[in-house]
Amino acid sequence: MKSLLSLLTFGLLAATATPASAADTRLFEMRVYYAAEGKLDALNARFRDHTLKLFTKHGITNLGYFVPAKNTENKLVYFLAYADRSARDASWKAFGSDPDWKAAQKASEVNGKLITKVESAFLTATDYGVLAEAKSYGKGVFELRTYTTEAGRLDDLNARFRDHTLKLFEKHGMTNMTYWNLAADQKGAKNPYVAGNTLIYLLHHESEAAAKASFDAFRADPAWIAAKEASEKKAGGSLTVAQPNGVKSEFLVPTDYSPVK
Repeated sequence: MKSLLSLLTFGLLAATATPASAADTRLFEMRVYYAAEGKLDALNARFRDHTLKLFTKHGITNLGYFVPAKNTENKLVYFLAYADRSARDASWKAFGSDPDWKAAQKASEVNGKLITKVESAFLTATDYGVLAEAKSYGKGVFELRTYTTEAGRLDDLNARFRDHTLKLFEKHGMTNMTYWNLAADQKGAKNPYVAGNTLIYLLHHESEAAAKASFDAFRADPAWIAAKEASEKKAGGSLTVAQPNGVKSEFLVPTDYSPVK
C-alpha cells in the first residue's frame, strides 16, 4: 500500500502537471520597477520579506525576479502569471487593500519612496514556447530579448521561431525558456510596447561569453541563413524593424528570492 506521503505527492503532481500539448492560456505580466537612487536594496528587501508572500496570498503566481547584470538603471524586472485578466485585476485590488501590504509599504518608505517609475506589459504564451514555471536553470545568466516586427509580420516571425529558431538555439547551446507575444489588451500608459508586433522571450546561457559564442555560431549556421532568407522572401522583407529598435537584448541575473533561478 502506498504511503500517505506518496499519495499526497502523486496528487500534487497530478494537479500541477500540464501536458506538453496543452495550450498555456494564462495571462502573464512583465513589470519593471526603477528604484530611487540608493533604494534598490530596500526594494529587494520588501519583495523578499513581504511582497512575494502577499502576491501568493492573493492568487498571483510569482515566476522570476531579476536585476540586469549591468544594472546602470537601478531596476528590478519581474514576471507574474494569472488565470486571466479579471483574475489579475481582482488579485491586485485585494493586494493593494491588504493591511499587511499597507504596513510593509509604509515601513519601507519611512525615508522616501522606493520606486520612481513603473512599466508593465501583459503577455500571452506563444504556441511554441516552453511552459513558464518557477524552477532552477542552474548556474549562468538569463537573457531577455525583445523583437519588434514590421507591421503585419508577427505571424511570420512566430512561424520562423516555431519551425526553425528554437531548434537551432538548442543546437548551439542555448536553453529556450519562455516565448510571449503582447496581449491585445494593453490598458494604461505604463506599457512601453505595442500589441501586434512584439515578441518577448527569455534564454538561459552558461555565461555572457557563452551567449556570444552561441549566437555567433547560430548566425553562421547555413540552416539559419536559409530559414532567414526564406522567411523574409515570403514576408516581402525583414521581419524586424531596423536597429536599434528591432532586436533588443539584456542580460539578467536572478535575485536571491526569485523562484526562477
